[in-house]
Amino acid sequence: MDSAGPPSLADAHSSVRTSHPSLLKRMFAFAGPAYLVSVGYMDPGNWATDIEGGARFGYKLLWVLVLSNAMAILLQTLSARLGIVSGRDLAQACRESYPKAISWALWGLCEVAIAACDLAELIGAAIGLNLLFHIPLLTGVLLSATDTILILWFGRFGIRVIETVILAFISIIAGCFFLEIMLARPVLSEVAAGLVPRLDGSSLYVAIGMLGATVMPHNLYLHSSLVQTRSFGSDLESKRSACRFNLIDSVIALNGALLVNAAILVLAGATFFKSGVVVTEIQQAHQMLSPLLGTTLASVAFAVALLCSGQSSTITGTMAGQIVMEGFLNFRMRPWLRRFITRMFAVVPAAIVIYYAGDQGAYRLLILSQVILSLQLPFAVIPLLRFTSDRARMDALVNPPWVRILGWTCAALILSLNSWLAFTELREWPLLASLPLTLSLLALLGYISFAKPSGRAAVELPATLYDFPAPIYRIILVPVDHSDLDCIAISHAVSLARPQKAAIHLLHVEEDVPSRVYGQSQTAEVEEGSRYFEDLLASIRRTGLEADLTVTYSENPKEMIIRHARELQPDLIVMGAHGHRGIKDLVFGATINEVRHALTAPLLIVRR
Repeated sequence: MDSAGPPSLADAHSSVRTSHPSLLKRMFAFAGPAYLVSVGYMDPGNWATDIEGGARFGYKLLWVLVLSNAMAILLQTLSARLGIVSGRDLAQACRESYPKAISWALWGLCEVAIAACDLAELIGAAIGLNLLFHIPLLTGVLLSATDTILILWFGRFGIRVIETVILAFISIIAGCFFLEIMLARPVLSEVAAGLVPRLDGSSLYVAIGMLGATVMPHNLYLHSSLVQTRSFGSDLESKRSACRFNLIDSVIALNGALLVNAAILVLAGATFFKSGVVVTEIQQAHQMLSPLLGTTLASVAFAVALLCSGQSSTITGTMAGQIVMEGFLNFRMRPWLRRFITRMFAVVPAAIVIYYAGDQGAYRLLILSQVILSLQLPFAVIPLLRFTSDRARMDALVNPPWVRILGWTCAALILSLNSWLAFTELREWPLLASLPLTLSLLALLGYISFAKPSGRAAVELPATLYDFPAPIYRIILVPVDHSDLDCIAISHAVSLARPQKAAIHLLHVEEDVPSRVYGQSQTAEVEEGSRYFEDLLASIRRTGLEADLTVTYSENPKEMIIRHARELQPDLIVMGAHGHRGIKDLVFGATINEVRHALTAPLLIVRR
């Protein structure tokens, strides 16, 4: 039985205070998670499908955007409710409720969806660089892949700073398209006619791509985690209030994303469709806007919005990847490494397609990535509906019957459209390739739809702390380096050693050149160091504890600490951390990381 594990996004969990007396301030305190989610609804993948739909079919597919947005609001609201009420994100809930094989299969599908989304962001940002600075697309792909540094830089400032940056990007994108629509002057009566539902075989592929680009599966995992960055009470009324505020946040943010997507489609319909221009790549859309609208300002605004879209999406893509991996696997990876792995899954196919198929191949790859997102949707939507309809998990905030009907209607519509698309696309594949894949996905879909979750989330905790076996400390090792951290580390060691009369062993690794060449030479500096360590030992012994000191000589303290610990076999190691970050780690070394990875003994890290 799995343990509950750490909270979702542990570094930012409950970090935003919401207990404000003013209703307006409380609303602003809860605002933010849905805006981060909404970025995924206006990423470059949406641009490709919206431009494709508007250029080929005019305003006929506008209803698909409206329907998709309504479904997105419903599903994102349920996702937020799951996180608020159960305190678990969707990935954690899947890991705790399904057998390991099912959970790993769902994780694999979700990773494919995230890679597809990252592919769209990568290509979109590269196209934006190409349009603004004439950087070749392949070079732009490689440059865009390095935005890991930017994401890490934003991440250290907290969730509210990230939300502010994302809102600034959204404002720029919205402002650019407001300008474009003003220049295009579409006929409003024709736009309104696009709200009437209609669909045929020729528009199916683009319509499902638009659906996949709007209702993005990994956003369901993301939203259920982001809402937990808000601090609210654990009682029923506090959770109910948090659900209401997050509903307002979702409605405002996602309707804003709808307006952006609708503006892109309407712009394409008013310019390209009316002029009979067939768009096969986003660069072509950029080039045609100036002559069609009579000003180069339209093209510049288009390129700026596209670059902002690609860059902002990378931030939320990183967070979604972190949440999915930690939730499904109960395994935490450094964000930069997680981003690097995801980017490699996106960079390689993007570079290959662009190299062999050129810019048109990149455009088709954008649309294909959105179809992949749509095909993965049922494997996120169905668990979400089942969890939020489970009274044991949701208590009084379980989905009422009318919400269940709407939710399962959305799921049925998604399944129907995807089945139609799958039949259309897979019939071109060799039977030996398509049949095993189809049967495997159907079996997985059937299991998550009808099998009862195993309830592995019900972790039985000990009734009292006394049910946990107390650790026994006989020897505590404390590496010291003649700094102010020594006293802090020793004070922690003494506190832990005193109840069990454990012995404290101090270790000092001398790195200076004379010590390595001549041993412990009797210089004034060495004598001062000897008196310092003797004073430390005397102070420890006055507490009634045994204490000794080992001084060794090595140019690599990390290896010496590891070697000495393996010989001594301490029950606990206490080390002081100087707090070096980034480039300082490369200059001064990251001793603690190497020690904790090499040894199995518990390691206590203390700071000033």
